[in-house]
Amino acid sequence: MKTIEIRKMSTSELTTASTQLQSEISELKRRMHMGEVQNTRLLRNKRKDLARVLTVLGEQLVKEAV
Repeated sequence: MKTIEIRKMSTSELTTASTQLQSEISELKRRMHMGEVQNTRLLRNKRKDLARVLTVLGEQLVKEAV
């Protein structure tokens, strides 16, 4: 997910995307420990996407508060 795409999303869309990414990350972690997933890049990319979403969400919440 690119930052440009994330910035176009609304606050409610960002919160749903963050919860979805968190659940995907926990599922990937579980599957990695079970040995079902060999590609560790997926987990790394999901964590980075989550960080991007949370950063933009924080920026939007600050703008709304002002």
